[in-house]
Amino acid sequence: MPESNLPTDFETQMLKLLGQAEFEQFKQAINKPSRTSVRLNSAKTFSLNWANSSIPWSETGFFLEERPSFTLDPAIHAGAYYVQEASSMFIEHILNSLEIPKGIYLDLAAAPGGKSTLLSGYLGDEGMLVANEVIQPRAQILKENIIKWGLGNALVTNNDPDHFAPLEGFFDLVVVDAPCSGEGMFRKDPQAREEWSVDNVQLCSARQKRIMDQAGALVKADGYLIYSTCTFNEQENEDMIQFLTEEFSYEPVRIPLDAAWKIKETQVEVDGKTYYGYRFFPHLVEGEGFFITILKRSSEAYIQEPKRVKDFKHPYLKEVFNRESSELDEELGFDGNGKYYTLNDSFFRISKDWNLHFQKISQHLSLKYFGVEIGKKQKSDWIPTHEWALSTLPKKDFPSHELSETEAIEFLRKNEFEMPDLPVGWVLITFKNLPLGWIKNLGNRVNNYYPKEWRIRM
Repeated sequence: MPESNLPTDFETQMLKLLGQAEFEQFKQAINKPSRTSVRLNSAKTFSLNWANSSIPWSETGFFLEERPSFTLDPAIHAGAYYVQEASSMFIEHILNSLEIPKGIYLDLAAAPGGKSTLLSGYLGDEGMLVANEVIQPRAQILKENIIKWGLGNALVTNNDPDHFAPLEGFFDLVVVDAPCSGEGMFRKDPQAREEWSVDNVQLCSARQKRIMDQAGALVKADGYLIYSTCTFNEQENEDMIQFLTEEFSYEPVRIPLDAAWKIKETQVEVDGKTYYGYRFFPHLVEGEGFFITILKRSSEAYIQEPKRVKDFKHPYLKEVFNRESSELDEELGFDGNGKYYTLNDSFFRISKDWNLHFQKISQHLSLKYFGVEIGKKQKSDWIPTHEWALSTLPKKDFPSHELSETEAIEFLRKNEFEMPDLPVGWVLITFKNLPLGWIKNLGNRVNNYYPKEWRIRM
């Protein structure tokens, strides 16, 4: 990587934070290539052939020896793994070490989906995740990644933080990976060095305070708030802990660390209590620059439980009542715990355990996707969706057809190729037993139903 100069004000800031000797090590580290890492989807069976070593704070994270062409790996399109920066996988260690209760979670600034897929995996079938993104095109990328992950326990929303005001005290966990000045990306993205300025740091800090002024109130009593940035300065990190704990009633939480990880623990004193943050420096840790803190909401704080609604009304969603939902689950070979809604005659399935929470959320937020879209029903036949194909839900009445890697790439490009001896009708296409999508054999021709907008263009 060609070395580019660091902004003078940034050097001054880092010298103060690290001291001269360590700052020199830091400068050397950010001019070396960063390591590629991935996190496996434990709900899908897949073995990683090109992993080098495991990430110490993640049970499902691995460093790679080199960066492959992910676009040309069918397994990534099947949601078998997610390419994620190693430092941000520390959230997995937080969840596991605190045994954070599973329930209703919010990822407030979720795109492209790294932390959301991690949270979805942790929740499994014991919770529901609201994955929110403010910017519309990024919300679309988030939706695609949630669909590929396939667990069916997430809602994708496209809202500003202030739209969440009616959901005060509603969430067991709120995660805010805040928009920041991006100092931790100076190695991966040298362009970030050119865009950095003291003014931008102050601008980011002010924006973060506006976001956290909303987010801090959303956590219910005894729930948790995780705040993170990919930057080093204290204004966007320790000062935000100070701001949050002065504004809201939060208790300190300390995370166990292995000294070999070389993660730097930092402390902030507020009203006689010591709060903790965790900073990842690229000269110490195999990962990018990162800061994270976790706070626990006071037990005296507000709890908002969703109330049962007699008649669910929504501008475009229609509720399928419980008896019919149970019949659909039985017909489709699911676990019997499904609750269904229709949108434009297409059936969507969520867990009925979280139906009241879903109804409450749907009254206040702009839904882009939720649960698993199953498809449309024509008499007794289903027109299945790509979303159902990629989900972990069974597809019991459909035959499947396994493709080689070359064939799978052609399928993902929507190119035609020979598939002899196919049964007539809908066929689930798989690669290494991972569902990739549907084809329909009409006898005289085969239609590829892979979504046009998702196709590989390389």
